Amino acid sequence: MQGERDQAPYLGPGQSLTTAFLRSLTQGLGSTIAPEILPENVLVRTPDLVVWWSNAGRRVMFFEGGSKDASALNGHLYPQPPLVFKVYQRELFVRALERNIRPSADTPLKTAPYWNTEGPRGLVCAGTMRIPQEMRADNISAWESAFFSSSFTHPSGAVRLTSHPQGFAGLWLSLADREEPFPTEFLTDARQTLRQFVDTTQEQ
Repeated sequence: MQGERDQAPYLGPGQSLTTAFLRSLTQGLGSTIAPEILPENVLVRTPDLVVWWSNAGRRVMFFEGGSKDASALNGHLYPQPPLVFKVYQRELFVRALERNIRPSADTPLKTAPYWNTEGPRGLVCAGTMRIPQEMRADNISAWESAFFSSSFTHPSGAVRLTSHPQGFAGLWLSLADREEPFPTEFLTDARQTLRQFVDTTQEQ
């Protein structure tokens, strides 16, 4: 027995992997995804990622933070630019679009013009957001509602959120309760394409 324990380990003959084994392995790694009927605005779907775009529209927005800007902006109805949202590992990211059409992989993205949103990656500070319990393609509207129902409280990072001459507060004050479309000419360049926005999940 002592001699056998002293022997160097060695590999035995190989065996072919079965389909059943591979299926069991991927399930154990959490790499399964239930079949879903994807809404037409979904751009990418994997087991831990969903990316979609949202048409330009109008939303009530809430602002807090104790500043005069927040008080003046709070509770009004605002036009919104077309947006691209990403949920990855229960974190929300958002970018804006210049044109109100479905983006392609090489579409340049714009910085989302919102407080609580980090410029370099578009990561949203959850703050008062009521994050949905599940990440599914059929509940993306719940993520959008959570984003806009939360309170925008502060700028996040040093990236310019807008090129409007009067800055962030001036932009949104000019749009409060107006019916005209969001002026996308005041969006700043995110220096990122849709493909790069999706691929940055590998760097987080």
